[in-house]
Amino acid sequence: MFRAHGLSKVYRSGEVEVHALREVDLEIGRGEFVVLLGASGSGKSTLLNILGGLDVPTAGEVRFGDHRLDGASEAELTAYRREHVGFVFQFYNLIPSLTVRENVALVTDIAVDPMPADEAIDLVGLTPRRDHFPSQLSGGEQQRVAIARAIVKRPEVLLCDEPTGALDYATGKLVLEVIERINRETGTTAVVITHNAAIAGMADRVIHLGDGRIQRVQINTHKLTPSELSW
Repeated sequence: MFRAHGLSKVYRSGEVEVHALREVDLEIGRGEFVVLLGASGSGKSTLLNILGGLDVPTAGEVRFGDHRLDGASEAELTAYRREHVGFVFQFYNLIPSLTVRENVALVTDIAVDPMPADEAIDLVGLTPRRDHFPSQLSGGEQQRVAIARAIVKRPEVLLCDEPTGALDYATGKLVLEVIERINRETGTTAVVITHNAAIAGMADRVIHLGDGRIQRVQINTHKLTPSELSW
């Protein structure tokens, strides 16, 4: 699904250069569950943003299937994000004046072939809460709404940036169970970035990043379920 070669990203502020990514080579297969693991500043968020078409590399090549993302125009990247990618961030970004169903349904207006909003809500286990407002939900429930909003357009890939970062241990496991279920039942490729090494156990592959480089790749021959994780 993704293929990157020689991917580099340099941010400049005056005369100061920050090398966020350095010559990264990467492949991610369709239907995989991949964890990008690394400390703050390792380059994992920059890599995720480039894969999602939110940022562009300074050098190198990155493809999504037949789509060349490096050098794409802003209009092309917008279409790519709309048609192929679902995003889940650490903070939920829900519209407080809209109910769960309305927050999720909002995305269907721009999707090519969306699933019914109630179906997405059911996938994340929130059917009894679909008429509630964000202020009436717990943090974990709000994050699950954000996941439902991301998957309602039937994306080919779900990109998650620290999806459990603002949640406690028990609630974080519930959110991971939702992401794992979506990957397993719908075949959606899932890429999750985290600094929490314990989460790596549920991935097909773990890509360890440091100083903007891939340090090593770990293949899990025995994947753990979210309930088996401990951190």
